[in-house]
Amino acid sequence: MRHNKKFNHLGRKSAHRQSMLSNMAVSLIKHKRITTTTAKAKALQVYVEPLLTKAKDDTTHSRRLVFSELQDKETVAELFRDVAQKIAARPGGYTRILRTGFRLGDNAEMCIIELVDYNENMLKEKAAKKATRTRRAGGKKKAEAAATEAPKAAKTTETPKAEVVEEVAAE
Repeated sequence: MRHNKKFNHLGRKSAHRQSMLSNMAVSLIKHKRITTTTAKAKALQVYVEPLLTKAKDDTTHSRRLVFSELQDKETVAELFRDVAQKIAARPGGYTRILRTGFRLGDNAEMCIIELVDYNENMLKEKAAKKATRTRRAGGKKKAEAAATEAPKAAKTTETPKAEVVEEVAAE
């Protein structure tokens, strides 16, 4: 029976697979973006996201757990120093897989896997998209809100003028 055996073995023995995923995770953390096959990227995503979650809690225990997986002191330091601060507010989904086409030699599907908070182009597009987003159903509500705020605005402008006059008269 193959209960709970869902992960991709990637055509390798377990030790080779573990070391390959560890090396790919180190490269991803160092360079913030790597190009690989889609199958490896999906396996790497499952491997690296729990490590990034552990990095959000900067304790000696979590550093040791991450180091036991990555075996690279400089990468662990960069992960806890730089990457963890950028992903602190994010509840998950730290990586993004972008398909790029097929490799010429063996026609393997290729992709780019990257850390989400480090792609400046996508962050700019997301900010621009939020600013221009409108909803058609909100037109009536906005008109009613503007009508109710107009008398309030008129009242607030009259009140300070009266106070200014009283202060001038008192002096």
